[in-house]
Amino acid sequence: MLAVILLIWQQQRLSAFFGIVTSPEPISRNFSPEIATPDLGRHHQLSYQQWVDILMQEAKVAADQRPPHLTILVGDSLSLWFPPELLPEGKNWLNQGISGETSNGLLKRLEIFDRTQPEVIFVMIGINDLIRGVSDRVILDNQRQIINYLRKNHPTAQIVVQSILPHGAEEATWKGRDKLLTVANSRIRELNQQLQSLSTKKGVKYLDLYPLFTNKQGNLRREFTTDGLHLSPEGYIVWRSALQIYSEIELKPQR
Repeated sequence: MLAVILLIWQQQRLSAFFGIVTSPEPISRNFSPEIATPDLGRHHQLSYQQWVDILMQEAKVAADQRPPHLTILVGDSLSLWFPPELLPEGKNWLNQGISGETSNGLLKRLEIFDRTQPEVIFVMIGINDLIRGVSDRVILDNQRQIINYLRKNHPTAQIVVQSILPHGAEEATWKGRDKLLTVANSRIRELNQQLQSLSTKKGVKYLDLYPLFTNKQGNLRREFTTDGLHLSPEGYIVWRSALQIYSEIELKPQR
């Protein structure tokens, strides 16, 4: 699957560069709740609670309208800034990401979308925990509770835990670079292995994105990131391809 995804990435990269489409694509069915985001100025960052309030409103719209093939993306800024136009088509996407989110924070707000009826829930969380010095044991325990909660409250949904992505190591330019460099990518790989074992034990799916984003040194590839932590458009194209192929191969469509 790795080779196929990278091949698709190269094809889509060329298509974007030359402004052409190599194959016809269906009309997008992405779900976009019309929620008014507060206009607080270009340099103003929303508070955590403001983000929660916005996501709560969007989840309410999804619960009331019940769009078909609802798929939820849950996580931190990597999920939050996933360009809507790059999300795989044929699904209605509800993005429940918050910048700076941790596994404990996510666990406490899962009830926001309790009333929705998703077919699939994609979860990616953990990098901010590592940056803040949270132990692997605590991260895994929070992940375990997240899985338990989602299985209990969304029994018909397919839950997909995604691996934590690598970072750019010494090439990182992110403002929190010093803290980021205290987290070795080798530790992330080991944590991902434990996360995969946990997912298998809990009976949920696991999508290993990590090898798709690494260079020969095991760090985040330069072309896939803007600052060594967050993803570039090319990085999101790789993620999109992985979601698309994984959904077609591993996830059973609901009727």
